[in-house]
Amino acid sequence: MEELNNHILPEGVKVIPMLDRSDLLHYTLHTVLHNLGEGMILVTIILFLFLGNVRGAFIVSLTIPFSLLFASIFLNLTHIPANLISLGALDFGMVVDGAVVMMENIMRHLSHSKNGSPEAGRITMSMKTPVEMIRDASHEVQRPVFFAIGIIITAYMPIFTLQRVEGRLFRPMAWTVAFALLGAIVFSIFLVPVLAALLFPHGVKEWRNPVMEFLKDRYRGAVKLAIENRWITVGVGLASLALALFLTFSGIIGSEFLPHLDEGAVWARGAMANSVGETEGTRFTQHSRYILASFPEVTKVVSQTGAPDDGTDTGGFGNTEYFVDLKPKEQWRPIFHQKKEELIAAMDRELEKYPGAFWNFSQPIEDNVDESLTGTKGGLAAKLYGPDLDVLEEKGEEIKDVMGKIGGVTDLGLQRDTGQPNIDLTVDRVAAARYGINVADIQDAIQTAVGGNPVSQVLQGEAIYNVVVRYQKPYRDTKEAIQNIRLLSPTGERVALAQLTKVQIRDDAYDIFRENGSRYLAIRFEVRGRDLGTTVKECIDKIAKNVQIPRGYRLEWSGEYDSEKRAEARLLLILPLTIFFIFIILYTMFRSFKWGLLILANVAMAPVGGLLALYLTGTFFSVSSGVGFLALFGVSVQTGVIMLEYINQLRARGYTPEGAAIEGAVLRLRPIMMTMLVATLGLLPAAMSHAIGSDSQRPFAIVIVGGLMTALVLSLFLLPTLYVWIAREGDKLPEREGSLDV
Repeated sequence: MEELNNHILPEGVKVIPMLDRSDLLHYTLHTVLHNLGEGMILVTIILFLFLGNVRGAFIVSLTIPFSLLFASIFLNLTHIPANLISLGALDFGMVVDGAVVMMENIMRHLSHSKNGSPEAGRITMSMKTPVEMIRDASHEVQRPVFFAIGIIITAYMPIFTLQRVEGRLFRPMAWTVAFALLGAIVFSIFLVPVLAALLFPHGVKEWRNPVMEFLKDRYRGAVKLAIENRWITVGVGLASLALALFLTFSGIIGSEFLPHLDEGAVWARGAMANSVGETEGTRFTQHSRYILASFPEVTKVVSQTGAPDDGTDTGGFGNTEYFVDLKPKEQWRPIFHQKKEELIAAMDRELEKYPGAFWNFSQPIEDNVDESLTGTKGGLAAKLYGPDLDVLEEKGEEIKDVMGKIGGVTDLGLQRDTGQPNIDLTVDRVAAARYGINVADIQDAIQTAVGGNPVSQVLQGEAIYNVVVRYQKPYRDTKEAIQNIRLLSPTGERVALAQLTKVQIRDDAYDIFRENGSRYLAIRFEVRGRDLGTTVKECIDKIAKNVQIPRGYRLEWSGEYDSEKRAEARLLLILPLTIFFIFIILYTMFRSFKWGLLILANVAMAPVGGLLALYLTGTFFSVSSGVGFLALFGVSVQTGVIMLEYINQLRARGYTPEGAAIEGAVLRLRPIMMTMLVATLGLLPAAMSHAIGSDSQRPFAIVIVGGLMTALVLSLFLLPTLYVWIAREGDKLPEREGSLDV
């Protein structure tokens, strides 16, 4: 750019960038890194408050850089690019969960030995060195840690099967999370014990968190009460499941394909009749630019009229497009409440005062993506396929009228096939025969007079140019002038074209759009102020009732709705397989169908919190929030695995099922609360952010933050209750730890 402006272009001429995508990249990276930084700080604070030891919190926090480095190395080796969603989906709380469980157990063993105090009937043998106690503590939880993190990775499996746009966006995220969690497994199982042995050579005296001790005392009584009133506890769980099903299938949450990334700009398009010429198109464009530039929120307006010189777009002068750059939302007038939809609505109201065009609004990058997806100049389109252009136009108008009465449908218009005025000359063969003039001569005369015919060639070096002759403009630019073109008959009489042809002006095809071997007419529209799924469904239902589609014609929906349905169908196919694989992993760990089903039954209640969070925040269900539910499912399974494994260990040491359930739940309260809270708070900044770049992260984060809050409460009470209910003599239990006496 500097070379062009300073050395190549003439004086007074400069190239100024219209759209610099590095600005958007800068804003989005700043938002993501800000959210990650805040999440990391919150995670570290929680670690310190719960562990009560700086060295222990430091060891666990080292999981974050190790996992990031591990993921970066493998992403580079596999040539998988990281993107905005990949970075935003990294929940540091989820990454440190395994290290939290490992470190908490090590510190508990070391502190109980140092204090010489028994807990829950277990007495640590005083003859052991700190290294031996660290080894035993690590061995105690390494199996649940390994399987729990493995289950989280498995929960992301459906993302690898996504197709097309959604696959390109989310597959790198799945690889990034999978590699980071693999790094977390390595660090938790191998490095945490080593670092603990180095930093705690003489053991550790555990700080008793008074809040945690208070919660343990209250929780012990509460979980006893829940087990004694198991019908009420299970009833609450079933009620939460029923609420989750209602929120899922009632449609009150709404759905969309993907949340729209705010690009900080608007791409507006004003479409006029296909017959509009250069003069009117330029005048309309100038007037529209003045209207858009009159908004104080706008910093720049760049317009384009007609088709590009490279011929990649067939649009005429009736197609006008505008790049509208915006100030940061903090500088907008309060009337818009920093909402882009309200600003666009105000622009639309002002532009509609100038008749003759219909408008649609998008964003610069989004507009290009949508056009490649739908094949139309819009993000959403209903495509009517059929052979006859007139029938397509007629039925398209009927469909447009029906959709115009549906709430949420905006920027509605037909991408017309017809509208190009043509002068149609039909040869009157009887009249031509009367004058003795051939049809070919009439056609040749029209071609020569209007279009021109080559009569010679000019050579310039290797270049050859035709010399074309045709009538001067005043004698060929109107219907009357063309009718007055004269032909010489064999008798020497000069006969006008009006005597030999029937001349009429009619609207013919301007563009003929085809797809899959069939003509189609597109009804373009956008959805604002309402979710995409229910809006299009209402359109489908009302069109089916009010518009009769002829035989041989069909209506299909293109764009985001088609992508949403495709992703939904893929997830519905893969999710049952994923649950089956997770069950296989659980069976491999516990060697019992009963324990695997118990954890899955407990996890089935977890989505209610995520669904409630979506409903209360007005966030639509999308592929992004669906990925959040997959992560929520994995973390919830991890919590169940950690608690169930320890309860079984206590039963193997001689506890009754009820005693093991209560003591196991109480002793695992701290690690479970830590894993849940660090996973929740790690994404809390992303869930609350509304800056540029946060749109794709926010639904994912909202689901996990809301879901883990309810999953924590349900798992702490429901799992012990169900365990006591189904526990029987002869259950498959782990081998008793030989290093511990009861």
